[in-house]
Amino acid sequence: MAAKSASPSTELTVGDRTVRLSNPDRVYFPARGETKLDLAHYYLSVADGIVRALRERPCMLHRFPTGISGEKVHQKRLPRGAPDWVETVRLYFPRWGRHADELCVTEPAAVIWAVQMSTVEFHPWNSRRADTERPDEWRIDLDPMPDCDFDRVRRVAGVVHEVLDELGMTGYPKTSGGKGLHVYVRIRPEWEFADVRRAALAFAREVERRAPDDVTTTWWRKDRDPAKLFVDYNQNARDHTIASAYSVRGNPEGTVSTPVHWHEIADLHPRDFTIATVPARFAELGDLHAGIDDIAFPLDPLLEWAERDERSGADTPPEADDLEK
Repeated sequence: MAAKSASPSTELTVGDRTVRLSNPDRVYFPARGETKLDLAHYYLSVADGIVRALRERPCMLHRFPTGISGEKVHQKRLPRGAPDWVETVRLYFPRWGRHADELCVTEPAAVIWAVQMSTVEFHPWNSRRADTERPDEWRIDLDPMPDCDFDRVRRVAGVVHEVLDELGMTGYPKTSGGKGLHVYVRIRPEWEFADVRRAALAFAREVERRAPDDVTTTWWRKDRDPAKLFVDYNQNARDHTIASAYSVRGNPEGTVSTPVHWHEIADLHPRDFTIATVPARFAELGDLHAGIDDIAFPLDPLLEWAERDERSGADTPPEADDLEK
């Protein structure tokens, strides 16, 4: 019997690490034909930004072993075969009574090793390794329903910016890589997930009050107006994750969840940002989220809004694990 030939590979130097990349010519993104090696080069081109977005956070990986046209694997536990310099953080999942050691990125080489393991998307927690039960990131997810166009997303983003300004908080917007937008706010890691979710719901309700024709906070998907935008406060619940800044998305075009200036939202479209276009943008502008860690804001004003809403009889949503998307 003939010996099985080794798969083609190449080696990438990342800082003081050497990362082997197998099957570098495998096509991952069929729209333009970008390969696994192209994906690795993309992540190297935005290394400062992707590491900042993932640093010290438990990270779920969305892996595509044969490219995005094939099977998608949601990977909580660190894939086998990791070198000893790839760091992890241990999490406990009460629902299943099990632990999982998830990737915890601290350097660019860990990102490229994840690409070697066929990772396309990086979905970090909104808490860090030092205290995984107390988030330091509040996520505002502007999630358009099926018949909601991007003009509506733009209008709602303007309302979000307005409310954040009134609160004296700095929001950092980015495209989702899909049809929506995300806005991240650094918060003090003093509250648990349930409190952050409750504060996020109070903010979503305020946005809905100001833009009732555009926004819904209705709990159940089947009851939402399909033309409206859902301000998804549930992305702040424990173990709910969304694609990080600079994460590529698993679609044929290789779109990227890309930090943007507030003033750009009036003219941009999320499909404009791909692994083919973002490297040049990053080289010109740098990381637009570079200052995100400079100031952490308190949640007290939003929790006061939550108490006000509850006193006025606002509905209490189901627990996050039971909420239908």
